[in-house]
Amino acid sequence: MKIPAHAKKVFQGQIFSVYQWEQELYDGTKATFEALKRPGTIQIIATQGDQILLSHEEQPTKSLSYSFLGGRMEENEDPLETAKRELIEESGLESDDWELIKTYHVEGKISWPIYLYVARNCKKVAEPHLDAGEKIEVVSVSFDKFLEIVSSEDFWGQNIANDIMRMRLDKEKLEEFKRKLFA
Repeated sequence: MKIPAHAKKVFQGQIFSVYQWEQELYDGTKATFEALKRPGTIQIIATQGDQILLSHEEQPTKSLSYSFLGGRMEENEDPLETAKRELIEESGLESDDWELIKTYHVEGKISWPIYLYVARNCKKVAEPHLDAGEKIEVVSVSFDKFLEIVSSEDFWGQNIANDIMRMRLDKEKLEEFKRKLFA
């Protein structure tokens, strides 16, 4: 959602900002509209050889699930910079081969971009430095196992999962996606 330039910030939380603005309705009357804004997040499909590296993680507000490595952007940080920082923090891995696959925008009354990157040919260069609220195990899976995990209820990241589920209905698109991951 795009928040209008004339919207006023009425609350600032730790992550979310609340904006309000007056909006003219179709009948000419006016109403107060409201939306949330939060920093963007990064999701990384990390690869190593013909394997995909996933996060099997638990957080205080999130039960044990699979997801991509990644996290929240810091102020004045660009998406690729965030992706590189999060990859090394959560896994100790680096890559010299990055590609932005897609940018998602959460539906509804929230401004929240989610950037999906592929990081190819990852190499271990350090030990992970996890946040106090993270328990992460990096797991290596085949492409077929990856598709199985993303299709399960144990995967966190519905926008991305929905895209991959649609790709599974079109073999050409799925093969193109697979080539992109392991190019």
